[in-house]
Amino acid sequence: MGFKLVIVPPNTQPDWPEKIRAAVPDCEVLMFDHSDAAMAAIEDADAAYGTLSPELLRRAKRLRWLQTPAAAPPVGYYYKELIESDVVVTNQREIYNDHIGAHIMAFLLAFARGFHRYIPQQMNRQWEQHRDLDSIVYLPEATALIVGVGGIGGEAARLCAAFGMTVLGVDPRRPEAPPSLKSLHRPESLHDILPEADFVIMTVPHTPQTENMMAAREFRLMKRTAYLINIGRGGCVVLDDLAEAIRSGEIAGAGLDVFQVEPLPADHPLWTLPGVLITPHVAGIGPYLQDRRTELLIDNCVRFNEGRELRNIVDKANWF
Repeated sequence: MGFKLVIVPPNTQPDWPEKIRAAVPDCEVLMFDHSDAAMAAIEDADAAYGTLSPELLRRAKRLRWLQTPAAAPPVGYYYKELIESDVVVTNQREIYNDHIGAHIMAFLLAFARGFHRYIPQQMNRQWEQHRDLDSIVYLPEATALIVGVGGIGGEAARLCAAFGMTVLGVDPRRPEAPPSLKSLHRPESLHDILPEADFVIMTVPHTPQTENMMAAREFRLMKRTAYLINIGRGGCVVLDDLAEAIRSGEIAGAGLDVFQVEPLPADHPLWTLPGVLITPHVAGIGPYLQDRRTELLIDNCVRFNEGRELRNIVDKANWF
């Protein structure tokens, strides 16, 4: 049958046109280094990859499918015209599961073994042993609450269970709990479950429902010894409320890879608060990521050409 695909940044690979044509010989593939350069080509395109501005979308009179460049693109990707259009959008969920799962466990194990106390000591060449057991989280007696039990959350649950932890989950879509979860709950039960958790692990995308999901009220419900880990999206956690909760001792600390504003401003108190570990939005980095991104795009191109259901179809109104 064949179709026309326009590829614009970000997260593109130079060999994509050749590989896509090998899988779908009749596909016309055009790749551009800048979105503005695709203005003419998009007018009769059937499909597109990347970030489409409202102007590009207005010109795309024949567009039927858009592949996003990420699992959960940044705020503003799903604007009104795109949401209300007939364009089917697919995302890149599932390709980051193992890398981000490992990053979650790096945060969790660092807190469980007190590394957040020893790292500053190392910087100051200070030898001080903390032998109080209150500084250790014994994982077989600890509870992890996974907020968002999708691919990444499911992998985090599996890893937590492998360390002997009790694992609870909150998810709006998943019909039943995977084997690693003791129980699965709907988001309206979050406030009831927060007091049980030693680690609250946020793996949710940024949607209208999850924006500012963790704020002052939620931190007050957590144990004073509990830690927050956020590798989902920065817009789900109110950073100023989090900083105040840690400063006042309402919670013990936080491991953060994503932030409401990125880069995190240099004067933000989270940089220097005890009990905080920060990485600069790198949890998804790891080997084979580009191979997985390529495989997903090519598979969806084949499916689109054959009129089959695409992988990872997005609920546009909810951005995920």
